[in-house]
Amino acid sequence: MKNANNTITEPARETPIYKETDVLVVGGGPAGIMAALAAAESGVKVTLVEGRSHVGGNLTIGLPILGFLSQKKELIIKGLPQKLMDRMKALDAASDHQACPLHVSLTIIDPEMVKTVALDMLLQAGVDVQFYSMFADAIVEDDVIKGCIFQCKGRREAILARRVIDCTGDADVTFQAGAPCEKGDANGGMQPPTLMFRIDNVDTDKLRQSIAGEPGDYQMDFIPPDYFGKNSRFITVGLRNLIQKARADGIPVPTDRTIIITGIRRGEAWINMTRVKDIDGSDSHSLTQGEITARKQIEGIAKYLINYVPGFENAWFSMTAPFLGIRETRRVTGRYMLNRDDLLSCRKFDDAVAVGSYPIDIHRPNDNDCTLEWCGDCYDIPYGSLLPQKIGNLLVAGRCIGTTHEAMAGTRVMSTCMAIGEAAGRAAALSVTDGVAPASLDVAKLRATLRASGAYLRS
Repeated sequence: MKNANNTITEPARETPIYKETDVLVVGGGPAGIMAALAAAESGVKVTLVEGRSHVGGNLTIGLPILGFLSQKKELIIKGLPQKLMDRMKALDAASDHQACPLHVSLTIIDPEMVKTVALDMLLQAGVDVQFYSMFADAIVEDDVIKGCIFQCKGRREAILARRVIDCTGDADVTFQAGAPCEKGDANGGMQPPTLMFRIDNVDTDKLRQSIAGEPGDYQMDFIPPDYFGKNSRFITVGLRNLIQKARADGIPVPTDRTIIITGIRRGEAWINMTRVKDIDGSDSHSLTQGEITARKQIEGIAKYLINYVPGFENAWFSMTAPFLGIRETRRVTGRYMLNRDDLLSCRKFDDAVAVGSYPIDIHRPNDNDCTLEWCGDCYDIPYGSLLPQKIGNLLVAGRCIGTTHEAMAGTRVMSTCMAIGEAAGRAAALSVTDGVAPASLDVAKLRATLRASGAYLRS
């Protein structure tokens, strides 16, 4: 029956407990994979729950991995993330880490193989993986999280856990647990999402040679023309003049920059050009409108590429990514909030558990362009940013850790999220074995554990 305040009252129910575990990882994206692997390697019982049919998250939507190398071209993402890349490369499903003047470094991957390779690693490590289970609620007693409730096929189930790691990307667990979160910039504006899509039969050699040979005709943002002459795998960002020509001819292109990413196989090109403003990736209704709008944009973008960009003359549309790529939603209000000055000053922290180097890359919420700021080297990710306020036994990993809007624009890339995930997993396991809350963990011991497992820390 409908209530006066436009709600209904659901009947009380008893939710069956599906299992109990030491560490529960919610979300199987880049951070969640690494968190579960790290915790399992430490010898505790680990359960990873993912709402989709596969692990991988944004690793599966056609994006390259940015930021394995630093701005000084040093490998700074090691440990478990590098082990995943080694396995992928052994199957010809990943490229080398290639320095990039704009994106710091570029690692091309096969998005389909990630699903299989990462799952194999999880199963071999003894992680209990559960698919098709949507996070529904957090179980909290006296400001301590005790587990989570999931909507499964046919019923809701509870999983109790000694520690929970929120790897949802949207801070869903943290938000439902009652811990404070933030969203967007000072005005609430969030970076717009993108629906990736692939075009096949692209002559990528013709494209790069055209840019290298006639730079006056094919202007690139930040990336010098000779880079394309030397590298067969690349990202283009620019060609603004060609977009202007297409728009003058009546072809709708929603962004001012042409972003093309070569695929792992010859002739593949992933396109990062749909742009949907005013979308809240933590709201299903808003996400639905974003999907609809982005899919409508693809026809005009594909027409532009095939008719105006060299190398696309005989190409055809192949596929879309399985879901929108979300750049920003909620961010946890952490015990420490990493900020813009921390990144740009290359700040070191005594409790550093990961290192990043990707620039502050903000796809501005209110127009079709982007802001970029580089620090020149690396910056630390402190453990305090993985700890939400108010709620005990909960850690956070991925793009929703405790940062400001500006700092998140640097830490959000998948390489950094994977490193943070490994740190969160080892912290959760260590706090279980040592019998202390995550916030009371001996951080020096955690850092030593990370180093011993092959992770990179600056000091």
